[in-house]
Amino acid sequence: MMIMKELINKLSDMRGVSGFEYRITGQIADILRPYCDDVRIDALGSVIGVRRCGKPNAPCIMIEAHCDEIGLIVTSVTEEGYLTFASVGGVDERTLPSTEVTVHAKEDLWGVIGIQPDYMLEKGKTVKMKNMAIDTGLEAEKVKELVSVGDSIALAQSVGELGSEQFSGKSLDDRASVAAIAFVMEHLADADLNVDVYAVAAVQEEVGCRGGKTTAYGINPDMAIAIDVTHGITPDNSDNAVETGSGTAMSLGPNLHPKLTDALLDTAKRHKINVKIEVDGGETGTDAWEIQVARDGVPTALLSIPLKYMHTSVETLNLSDVQATVNLLTEFIKEQKGDMEWIFLP
Repeated sequence: MMIMKELINKLSDMRGVSGFEYRITGQIADILRPYCDDVRIDALGSVIGVRRCGKPNAPCIMIEAHCDEIGLIVTSVTEEGYLTFASVGGVDERTLPSTEVTVHAKEDLWGVIGIQPDYMLEKGKTVKMKNMAIDTGLEAEKVKELVSVGDSIALAQSVGELGSEQFSGKSLDDRASVAAIAFVMEHLADADLNVDVYAVAAVQEEVGCRGGKTTAYGINPDMAIAIDVTHGITPDNSDNAVETGSGTAMSLGPNLHPKLTDALLDTAKRHKINVKIEVDGGETGTDAWEIQVARDGVPTALLSIPLKYMHTSVETLNLSDVQATVNLLTEFIKEQKGDMEWIFLP
């Protein structure tokens, strides 16, 4: 039996920057394999596992999270052996100074992003990414031998447990949701289901929701539930945010199918699972946006795990919110009768 803290820690420590997820997708496939009838990695790189119910003409439910992470990419190696870089995905350059990184070169190299002390900077000025560099501590010739332009760079920090329920680390957006999907598949392994369940760890969400789009097109599910993260309340952000520890967050809006969303809320109410409501009046900024319009359309819902300090190396969540997400998905899937007509009736 998997242990949540251990799995989230394992997934957080994996280094799979968008476009370079091949470094981790084999490990994610291995995590899903004991609970699926089949697991494969598609042409774009997304991991797809399926648990078949064995019943004829069974509907298909897709549960999906993205496995990529924001990061950096080498743009040059200077004469002195320093590495300049650009961002991959939504990296906040304010968080980069003094950050530890792993450069995925011919061999993995540890490095640090160093900057001048503030007393050497013009008053009121901040350092821009274009003026930062990575120091590996190696001689220039060795760096040039090992590192190439285009090598990916992952943020290396991972904190681990904070207190009894909090967990902090990099890439919890969206590896915590990948962990949730793995636990759902574990809980369903011996269940008598009336639906086929596809578990997807999609690639390249941080650079354009690409894996969500292609997997939904290929699977063509009868319904889909995307799992991602949402902003948690912090001292400097209480608007449009959800308190960590308050449960999973359910999104309402035009990107999300109202009947599917209502059915999930009904399940949560019956099983006393904590759910908070979020309103997204337009694009949700998640793979749900692309899944919804795959082929001739997919009824789609979105569950989100509240996360503090998003897109930093110290993203922080409450493990109980991950568990609430697991419980809701598990109970909802178990309750399906194999008749999908309800979702289309007026």
